[in-house]
Amino acid sequence: MVGDALEGHKDSVESLDWSPNGLEIASGSKDGTVRRWGPDTGRQIGPTIETDGWVDTIKYSPQSDKIASGGEDSMIRVWSKDGKLLIEIKGDDGSVGSLCWSKDGAHIFSGSSDGTIRKWQLIDGKELFVLRGHTSNVTSICVSLDECHLISASMDYSLRIWDLKTNQQVGDPLLHDDQLFTVVLSSDGRYIATAGIDKKIYMWSLEAALKHAGDQVRAHIAISLARPLISNRLVLWQCTARREAQGNSS
Repeated sequence: MVGDALEGHKDSVESLDWSPNGLEIASGSKDGTVRRWGPDTGRQIGPTIETDGWVDTIKYSPQSDKIASGGEDSMIRVWSKDGKLLIEIKGDDGSVGSLCWSKDGAHIFSGSSDGTIRKWQLIDGKELFVLRGHTSNVTSICVSLDECHLISASMDYSLRIWDLKTNQQVGDPLLHDDQLFTVVLSSDGRYIATAGIDKKIYMWSLEAALKHAGDQVRAHIAISLARPLISNRLVLWQCTARREAQGNSS
């Protein structure tokens, strides 16, 4: 662990995001607040941002100058870093559980407990389109590097890829054995990783998936939790790479 745990929230921390410029971390909590932290100092930066309910998801803008938050009250809020509310958007019919931005910071995508994904225009909060297909909570979303596709994970056991030019699903859902909680895209945009309740991480080739080759699972990694995370603290870890020695044992 690097330094002391970051403390200040009064209830469980539901979401974290590292600013794209790498200078700070934001946290969203069931205590209804969003807080910014300096990873080098271990201290809170700026004022505590007070919302009207549980914060389930937060996301920095690509320019690192704004933070979007969503939660149980179905609202999407965009904040300046000094805590000023810039816009409030009445989101989906259910709670907002996932958010991501367009590269230019002009649009926000949201995933909801009602199974929908929506695109919003930041300047006026206008809803631009709705993607329908999931049958349960959309728990995580991300956009491909070329912004041609949106990728979504859901508690309906499926990963889905959407064409953002036609607003249609690409191919069949990529089905898992249990509920999915998160999806991330590799930095080069070639691979998708998914994980959920079955304690495994799956890696997919995006190119293969777009060619309707849903069986192109590259790997699954079993993981386990040592203990429940209920301390309301943020902990920073220093990561080091270790290469296992290869060879035949006699």
